[in-house]
Amino acid sequence: MDKEVKYAIQDEYADDFAWCFGCGRLNKDGYHFRTGWNGEETVTYYEPAEKHIAIPGFVYGGVIASLVDCHGTGSAALALHRKNGHEPGSGETVPRFVTASLNVNYLKPTPQGKPLKAVGKVEEIHPKKWKVYVEVYAEDILCATGEVVGVVMPKAFGQKS
Repeated sequence: MDKEVKYAIQDEYADDFAWCFGCGRLNKDGYHFRTGWNGEETVTYYEPAEKHIAIPGFVYGGVIASLVDCHGTGSAALALHRKNGHEPGSGETVPRFVTASLNVNYLKPTPQGKPLKAVGKVEEIHPKKWKVYVEVYAEDILCATGEVVGVVMPKAFGQKS
C-alpha cells in the first residue's frame, strides 16, 4: 500500500487554523493526518502508535473516529478547493471546514500494527455544506465506515468577542 500523500490540503491551512489534534500540522502532539486526492477519491494514510490501544492487539476507536472526522473535513476542503479551480500546492488560500455531524460505524476490530487507509467520496449538498462518505481499512480489511457533514468555517470562528 502506498502510504504517502504528496499534496495534503492540511499543509495549506492558515496557521491560525492548523492546530487540530487530528490534522493540524502545528500541533506537535497531534496525529498529523494528511488528506489528498487519489483520482476522484480522497485518501489519508496513518499508522497508529502503540499507545493508541483499546485492548492488546487493537486500535482505540477514538483514533478511528478522529481519522474519519479529519479525513471528512479535509476531503470537503479538497473538493471545494478543486471546484474553485485550484489544487493543493497551487498557493491559493484553501477553504477550512468544521464538522456539523459525524457518524462512525465500527465493522470489525481494527488490528494494531497495521497501516490505516481512509478513503473518501465527496458529495456537495449545499454551497457551504459537503457530505463525505469514508471507509477505513487496515491493510485490505474494511474496519469502519463513516459519514461526515462539513460546513465552511464561518469567518468569525476562533475570533474572541
